[in-house]
Amino acid sequence: MLNFKNICLRRGPEILFSGASFTLHNGQKIGITGANGVGKSSFFAFIRNELHPDEGDFSMPPGLQIAHVAQETPAVHREAIEYVIDGDQELRRLEEQLQEQEQAGDGVRLAELHEKLETLGGYTAQSRASRLMSGLGFLSSQERMAVAEFSGGWRMRLNLAQALMCRSDVLLLDEPTNHLDLDAVIWLQDWLTKYQGTLLLISHDREFLDAVTDHIVHIEQKTAEIYTGNYSAFEKTRAEKLAQLQSAFEKQQKEIAHMQSFVDRFKAKATKAKQAQSRIKALERMSVIAQAHVDSPFDFHFSPADKLPNPLLKIEQANVGYDQSVIIENINLSISPGDRIGLLGPNGAGKSTLIKVLAGEMQPLAGEKQESEMLRIGYFAQHQLEQLRLDESPLWHLQKIDSKATEKQLRNFLGGFNFHGDKALEKVAPFSGGEKARLVLALIVYQQPNLLLLDEPTNHLDLEMRHALSVALQEFQGAIVLVSHDRYMLRSVTDQLLLVANKNVQLFDGDLDDYRQWLAEQKQQQGYQQAEVSPESTVSRKQQRKLDAERRQKLKPLYDAVKKAEQKMEKLHWQQQQLEKVLADSEIYSETEKDRLKKVLQEKAQLDKAIEITESDWLAAGERLELAETESHV
Repeated sequence: MLNFKNICLRRGPEILFSGASFTLHNGQKIGITGANGVGKSSFFAFIRNELHPDEGDFSMPPGLQIAHVAQETPAVHREAIEYVIDGDQELRRLEEQLQEQEQAGDGVRLAELHEKLETLGGYTAQSRASRLMSGLGFLSSQERMAVAEFSGGWRMRLNLAQALMCRSDVLLLDEPTNHLDLDAVIWLQDWLTKYQGTLLLISHDREFLDAVTDHIVHIEQKTAEIYTGNYSAFEKTRAEKLAQLQSAFEKQQKEIAHMQSFVDRFKAKATKAKQAQSRIKALERMSVIAQAHVDSPFDFHFSPADKLPNPLLKIEQANVGYDQSVIIENINLSISPGDRIGLLGPNGAGKSTLIKVLAGEMQPLAGEKQESEMLRIGYFAQHQLEQLRLDESPLWHLQKIDSKATEKQLRNFLGGFNFHGDKALEKVAPFSGGEKARLVLALIVYQQPNLLLLDEPTNHLDLEMRHALSVALQEFQGAIVLVSHDRYMLRSVTDQLLLVANKNVQLFDGDLDDYRQWLAEQKQQQGYQQAEVSPESTVSRKQQRKLDAERRQKLKPLYDAVKKAEQKMEKLHWQQQQLEKVLADSEIYSETEKDRLKKVLQEKAQLDKAIEITESDWLAAGERLELAETESHV
C-alpha cells in the first residue's frame, strides 16, 4: 500500500504538481499519464526516494521490494542471461551465502541453504530468465553473448528483463514499450496482466494501457488525480468534465463530426476484409476519443499533394538484404494513392529493411523497383532524428525547406506541433526525444509527400501527439506504409496488413487480434518441434482431426456468445451515431428545442449505459473463449 497525502513535487522553482492525495493498493495496476514534462518520471523518482516532497507525507510498508528499469546499461562482458538473473537479488544473495558456507565446510548450514534455494526456485532461475529473454525477442543463441555486444536498444530490453526477474512487490515501468517491436509488446502485456504486485506504468501506448491498467493517475495543470478504470474509462470521464465547459463542448461536437466524416467515407469504400472492418471500428472509436482531446496543444493537417500518380511505386520479384545475404525474397508490391498498409512480422524478419528499400536508402539485391517521376516520399525513421542540425532551431529547419515562406507562415505551421513563441527559435540540441520526433514529423508534413513511409513514428510521442497524428493521417490522400508497435495507430490508420516472415511478404488475411493468435500458434509450433521426440506428443492425423472437431464443437457456444455480443454492439453503436448526428446540429441548442434536447440527452445517456454493459458482456465472453481455447491446447 502506497499512501500519498497532500504531496507537492517541484523541479527547481517550478511546481510539477501539488495537493496529490490518494492510496495505491497491493495488486492494482496504475497507469501514470500526462503530457511530456508534467512530472511523471519525477513521480517515479520520488517513490524510489531519489526526490523528496516539498510538502505532504508519503508512507509505505517497511521492506517493500521496488523494481524499476535501469536507464543505463554498463558495457560489461557479463553473459546476458546472467545479467538478467542479477535482477533476482534475493537469489544472488543466497548464492553468495552458499559459496561462503562451501568454503567454511558447514554441512548443516549448507543443507539449509540448499533447501532454501529450492524453495526460492533457484534451480529454475536459468529457465525463467530464458523465458523472459525469449518473450522480449532474444534468440537462445544470444543468451550467452556479452552485454557489451548488444546495441543500446537491446541493452534496454536486457534491463527490462532484469526488472521483470526481480521478486518485486512494486514494479515501476517508464515507457517499457519504446524499444520493443509489436511481438514483444504483446508478450509484455500478457506478462504484466499476470503480475501479482502493484504496477505503476508510464506509457503513451493507448491499447497497452487499456489492456494492463485498472486505475489511472493523470497529471495536468499541476495536479495529480486518480481515476478508476483503464485509459478508455479515464478518457470518457475527462470528456464529460470538458463538456461542462461550453467552449469545449462546441469544439467536441465539431471534432465528432470531423471524425464521423472519415468513418462514413471509409465505410463507403471498405471491403469486407477483416482488417478493413477493424479500421472502421477504430475510426468509430476515434470519434468518441476526440472528445477527450479537444484541448490538445497539437493541431496540424497534411495539405493535398500536388500529384497522385498511380501507381506511386512498384517492386517486382525483388530480393532485399545486406551484403548479398537475402532477408526477404521475391517481393511483388504495388503502392497506389489511398493504400494504407501496415507491416507485421517478427523482429528481424525485415520490416525496416523493406521500408528502407521503398525509401531509396537501400537498393534491392535483385529484381526491379519502379518509381513514378512525380513520387514524393515522406520517410520517418528513428535515425532521421539524428540528422537534425542540433545547433539550429525548428524555424531554421523549415526555412531550409521553403526559403520563400514568411516567418509568420512558418511559425504558425510550427505552432500546430506545439513549437510556440521562443520554442520555435531555440536550438534543437537540448530538445527531448519527443520534441525531436515532432520536429521531424513537422518537416515531413510541410513537404506535402504523396507516399508516407513511417517506421515506428510514435516512439517518444505522448498520447496527445499520437492522437493528433492519427487524425491527420485520416486526411492524407496519398499512400501510407507503417511499421509500429502501437496497435491503436495500426488499427486506426491501416486497412491492409502485410506479413513479413520466413523470407516472404504476403497479404495477412486477418486483423491484429488474428496476428496475436498467429504469434501464439508460431510459438506453439516451435514448442511442438522441440517436443516431437516425445512419444506422448505423437498423435495420428485421424485422431488429430477428431480432437480438433471435438474442440470446435465444445467451443461453439462461446464463439456464438462473442458473435451475439458483437452484433448487439454494432446495433447500439449505430443508434449512438444517429443521436450524435442530432447533437452535432447547432439548431438543437436553440431556446425552442429545449425539450427535444433534454429527451435526446436522456436517450443518449441510456444508450451509453447499454453500450457499456454490452461491451462488458462482450469482453467477458471473449475472456471465457480465450481461456477455453488456451485450456483446450494444453
